[in-house]
Amino acid sequence: MNVAVGSGNPAKRRAVERTCPDAEVVAVAVESGVPEQPFGHDETIAGAVTRAERARASGEFDLGVGIEGGVAPFPNGLDDDSSDLYLVMWAAVTDGERYGRGSGPSLLLPDRIADRIHAGEELGPVMDDELGTNDIAKKEGAAGAFTGGRLTRTSALESAVTGALAPFRCDLY
Repeated sequence: MNVAVGSGNPAKRRAVERTCPDAEVVAVAVESGVPEQPFGHDETIAGAVTRAERARASGEFDLGVGIEGGVAPFPNGLDDDSSDLYLVMWAAVTDGERYGRGSGPSLLLPDRIADRIHAGEELGPVMDDELGTNDIAKKEGAAGAFTGGRLTRTSALESAVTGALAPFRCDLY
């Protein structure tokens, strides 16, 4: 099986390789069709779907996989109707006819980081600035930083890809 992942990011490619160990996985840099910092689940899912479609269409591939990280507000469960901002990740898979979508874990953003995102900055550069790193999005990611390394960006994205592949691996769909 030939699988195209719609990104040149090594963490995203590794997530697909781990989820599809018997496949030939090719990284194809494609545009997501959404802003650099997707906001909300709808925008993040749309980016994943667009990446999956464009990756598959770029060559002779059985499946296209798109992975998109974004931020989304969730109600905080308090009586004041306020919400907190979370890191979210979505994956989409297509064979050209069927689609699967799955999400990874959602991780609460610290207030000072959420404030910067609300002010219009992107999470990756904000994390690099806060941590004094370069290209954290290609390494352990914000997920790794927030969990003390117990969860890496690759492992978090792997769960999203696994969920997105479910319709292709289970007869119940």
